[in-house]
Amino acid sequence: MSGKVLLVTGGGRGIGAAVCRLAGRRGYAVAVNYLGNAAAAGAVVQEIERAGGRAAAIAADVAQEPEVERLFAEAERRLGPLTHLVNNAGMTGRSGRLDEVPTATLEAVFDLNILGAFLCARAAARRLSTRHGGKGGAIVNISSGAATLGSPGEWVWYAASKAAVDTLTIGLGRELAGEGVRVNAVAPGLTDTELHLSSGIEDRIGKLAPGIPMGRAAAAEEIAEAVLFLLSDAASYITATVLRVAGGR
Repeated sequence: MSGKVLLVTGGGRGIGAAVCRLAGRRGYAVAVNYLGNAAAAGAVVQEIERAGGRAAAIAADVAQEPEVERLFAEAERRLGPLTHLVNNAGMTGRSGRLDEVPTATLEAVFDLNILGAFLCARAAARRLSTRHGGKGGAIVNISSGAATLGSPGEWVWYAASKAAVDTLTIGLGRELAGEGVRVNAVAPGLTDTELHLSSGIEDRIGKLAPGIPMGRAAAAEEIAEAVLFLLSDAASYITATVLRVAGGR
């Protein structure tokens, strides 16, 4: 056992699943959080275990404080003391203009993308920080290139929620820098995941890829590589930093 225990929120699909699989291969015990798709999370766990790793799928709504506390407690009960967190769970809602978006969509996106990220970061800080008796560790938040592009006509609210994640990263990274905890973010650009199916835009990847300097969308595994770098000791002098992984866009 390496002693590295990673919790990945929204770890059953897309970028989260890619992070879980790669972390498992690199010696982390992985808590795969999910909300509704138990089969997808279970498949990720099975893949990690088949390769000789340790993993557990844990259902929880990270937008709810009691669920977050239960998630962290269950992850530690099953895998050991937490050492790393990837704050990945997020949603966009269907694309559209801000003057047409339902309030319920705004509330759902902000609750998950902002409140959920803050709740999980707080729970991790309370466990990892030397101020609280922890041994240090690392947090990586999943932001988005949308935070600086604004996503006009698609999901301005999503872009704004990810800008909040960037601010969380910078502020908390500086707050915990002297307490053994590094806090960074990865801001992916267009990435080939299931997220685009919820947008309501037909072939969104195909339409946007030509506008990316590298001429294509990222694979989820490419984003995972950046996340694992920031989690690792190779990034020991990096904190309060947002790493853009967006093909030049």
